Amino acid sequence: MVFPRLQKLSKIKQWVTKRRKLLFWVFPAVLIGAFYWLILRDLPSPTKLGRYDVPLATKVYDRKGVLLFDIFVGQNRSPVPLSDIPKVVRDATIAIEDKTFYQHSGINPIGGLVRALYASILNKEIQGGSTITQQLVKSALLTPERTITRKLKEFLLAPTVELLYSKDKILEMYLNTVPYGGTAWGIETAAEKYFGKPIKDVTLAEAAILAGLPQAPTLYSPFGAHPELAQQRQKEVLRRMAEDGYITREQEQEAANTPIEYKQETGIQAPHFVMYVKEQLVEKYGEVLVERGGLKVTTSLDLDLQNYVQATVAAEVAKLKNMRVGNGSALVTKPSTGEILAMVGSVDYFATPSGSFNVTTALRQPGSSIKPINYAIGIENKIVTPATMFLDIPTCFTSVPGQPTYCPRNYDGKFRGPVQLRFALGNSLNIPAVKMLYLNTVKDMVASASAFGLDTLQDPSKYGLALTLGGGEVRMTDMAEAFSVFANAGIRHDLVSILKVVDKNNKVLEEYKDPNLGKEIPSQLLLTGERVVSQETAFLISHILLDNNARMEAFGPSSALVVPGHAVSVKTGTTNDLRDNWTIGYTPQYLVATWVGNNDNSPMNNSLVSGVTGAAPIWNKIMRRVLEGKPDIWPKQPDGIVGAQVCTTTGQLPPSQPAEGQPAGCQTRFEYIIKGTSAHSSSSRQLVAIDKATGDLAAPGQTDNIEMQEHEIAWDGITRWCLDCAHPEGKAVLVK
Repeated sequence: MVFPRLQKLSKIKQWVTKRRKLLFWVFPAVLIGAFYWLILRDLPSPTKLGRYDVPLATKVYDRKGVLLFDIFVGQNRSPVPLSDIPKVVRDATIAIEDKTFYQHSGINPIGGLVRALYASILNKEIQGGSTITQQLVKSALLTPERTITRKLKEFLLAPTVELLYSKDKILEMYLNTVPYGGTAWGIETAAEKYFGKPIKDVTLAEAAILAGLPQAPTLYSPFGAHPELAQQRQKEVLRRMAEDGYITREQEQEAANTPIEYKQETGIQAPHFVMYVKEQLVEKYGEVLVERGGLKVTTSLDLDLQNYVQATVAAEVAKLKNMRVGNGSALVTKPSTGEILAMVGSVDYFATPSGSFNVTTALRQPGSSIKPINYAIGIENKIVTPATMFLDIPTCFTSVPGQPTYCPRNYDGKFRGPVQLRFALGNSLNIPAVKMLYLNTVKDMVASASAFGLDTLQDPSKYGLALTLGGGEVRMTDMAEAFSVFANAGIRHDLVSILKVVDKNNKVLEEYKDPNLGKEIPSQLLLTGERVVSQETAFLISHILLDNNARMEAFGPSSALVVPGHAVSVKTGTTNDLRDNWTIGYTPQYLVATWVGNNDNSPMNNSLVSGVTGAAPIWNKIMRRVLEGKPDIWPKQPDGIVGAQVCTTTGQLPPSQPAEGQPAGCQTRFEYIIKGTSAHSSSSRQLVAIDKATGDLAAPGQTDNIEMQEHEIAWDGITRWCLDCAHPEGKAVLVK
């Protein structure tokens, strides 16, 4: 029997055998042709080094077309001979960029090629490992594309450059060619830009700053979105210099601890936001295209609003000087589209030493402002309703493995006994919030937090029950995304800062589109994004946070959380150590987040503990501004929400047919609940052991001096409370 497949293979073998000689010549020719076409055809000549193209300015505009900043006005370069560049600058550059510069022949043949192939195969950015010669070739001769072919061109050109030029000349061309951020191309201009002095006068500390910039000028710029990274990079350069013997360990420490005075950068509007945008552009398009490519970038920023927010933050923080408050920050967004309308990262970007620090993207503890997320998880999972009763009594928890006994206290040190979720959240009580997290579990809270956009909360083992009181670190930008879930009826919208990018040939590189874009009143039907919680849960949280009656006890009837004529959902947050003070509030149209504190994490005055003295007045002024002349829009009530009369103490529905011996009814109040849910808290008359000395419930295991009595006992799923007993101040209930 002859198999058709074997016959076919035999014919192919015969065909290859007859044409073996032809194939022997064809395959190498094809490979050579491909290598020429992809690599050699347009390989630039190394003799072009030093002939610099004039870059085109990348212009950043606000949403109305107002120019915010020219990322590049033009290529500002002042070439200097190597002899005029201090040895400490040269040493710092070689230590951090290419420690074997004077030994190699232009490339690191094994490590560099392996890295390039690995990055290409995995579709990752090719970075690190390039020699100074390769970086010179890439910067002066090649395009900024991140591909394996460009890397191969570097490998071919670098040895040729080494043959044509001396090592000192290569180093000189490198120092005069590479970008150091902004308009500074070359080391001389960089020294003038950052320190206001020629390169010959820079100190060791300043030289380390400059040497660390070329790898990522936007990321490591002291004028950028993360000035703290400039200091970290400086210390890394100094450490490398000490390891390679250029300086001593004493010189390293002295330089690292030397304060640096930067020259103020001018000619920029909304600087924190512009640097935030530039960082995103560089991440997407690369440093060279952003700084030399003539892009036109339309952002989401409203410059008029930005200027008002900036002035408001500065004025209000100035009033808090005696409260030991040194800085403030604010963020304004449109929840339905994610657009950032205003971003103030610090009081004054141009202030020294850390005005460029952007608090909106920094890690800070949120205090009680994270509580709505905790309660939303409980409501979404049908564990609680807004009527669920929590017993606000002294309670200690020992159930978290690896954590010591935890005994939370309320901000005012008081205990209120039975209190329902609406009022516990409205008045920001700590013990009920901790009980809510106990029922949710820390693991589920951390898992759900990422869905809300709080992706810095990742490992549950790092946190205890204090997580609901702000025991983890988050970013203001992430908190804005998290609260947008409630404003958007359960849908999260990522923040957006760039609406459109056009290149120098007017080709649209990207354009943001959203059905709610440009709509003054957003439509829930047009909301796009990931659904995090149900419409019902979002409605209930929003309604609680706009209920002035629910927060009356803690904040009074006319606090800074009230915006006359508008229903605004709002939550404050102050950390226990008084290092962070927040207010975050929203309507379906706008979201405003504010913060006050100190960049160095030093504590503020105790007067800020309630959250309505520091960040809230700033929040109130900004929210009034954005809502001025706008219609009052309440959260839309979903079909799954029903109104009900609930018992004012237990939160249960009043019994229609009370059991024998039970009271005929209870005092009630109105509450919204999800259809088909119940409060999961209760009270009933029970025969219980009473401590005759205190008149209160006997402690678990107590056998002496007790008496069995019938009392009304409340239960919140965690602890018990006698509603009609005496309650002398005593020991906390221990929850295991």
